[in-house]
Amino acid sequence: MSDLADIISRNEEQIRADWIRDMRQTVQRADLMSKTELDEQCATFLNAVVAGVRGTGSTDVTTAGWTPAREFLEGISASRARQGFSPTEVATFVLSLKQPLFAAIRHDMSKSQDKAFDAIWSATELVDRLALITTEAYIATREELILRQQQELMELSTPVVKLWEGILALPIIGTLDSARTQVVMENLLQAVVSTNSKYAIIDITGVPTVDTLVAQHLLKTITAARLMGAECIISGVRPQIAQTIVHLGINLEDVTTRAKLADALALALQMSGRTVVRTTAAAAAPKAILAGPLAKQEG
Repeated sequence: MSDLADIISRNEEQIRADWIRDMRQTVQRADLMSKTELDEQCATFLNAVVAGVRGTGSTDVTTAGWTPAREFLEGISASRARQGFSPTEVATFVLSLKQPLFAAIRHDMSKSQDKAFDAIWSATELVDRLALITTEAYIATREELILRQQQELMELSTPVVKLWEGILALPIIGTLDSARTQVVMENLLQAVVSTNSKYAIIDITGVPTVDTLVAQHLLKTITAARLMGAECIISGVRPQIAQTIVHLGINLEDVTTRAKLADALALALQMSGRTVVRTTAAAAAPKAILAGPLAKQEG
């Protein structure tokens, strides 16, 4: 391992030049990274590798002596995952080091095949283990990004709409699971408090199926809203959903339901002491608007 560190130190400039050349031939992402930034990363990584080899004398990259190299690889792998690099492109940053490293070993140890073989084997082990670090860091970052996007989509897919003064509507589209129920409940309760609403319509027209678990989630949301002083109405109960609820024996006797959102809104207005009336003037207004241009044309 000490021979490997000496070889890297003596041939650092050549190794880095060949390394960057090979990367540019296999993976070209000038749109995401400049040549200067790539040169800096390669130089920093080579120095960390030399320090790790000399400090530990081992290819076990989990030891304390390899901490700077590990942290550097984890950092750039996470950064590249956010920038849009593919897993292959991230792993290639380390794996493409093999060819120039083997060439330097063969050049410096051409007179001793046994030493050259040992050095190449050590270099292979080392590069492969370092490449695994980049893969693990990339996967962890991507999972974090996906989880964050899922949470943002859940929040966007459960908007609370103010239909009238004191009346809210919460349209639900898609499957309602435990995680999404928590988001629905939080959004509804925050809207109830901020708008001081007394009635909330939960529209399940976009929910494909209602089973026992979905019904339990709805009941939890309704109970939480009642504790905040808001009465809930479930709308969008289709015939298939009504039959499923009956067959499953789900008890919704204490919950007010309507088939359509319009019916639920009319009920909420009635419960709040309001009445919607069609006035004669409003009904005649469109006719008057149309009559004006026609009268001018006839004249």
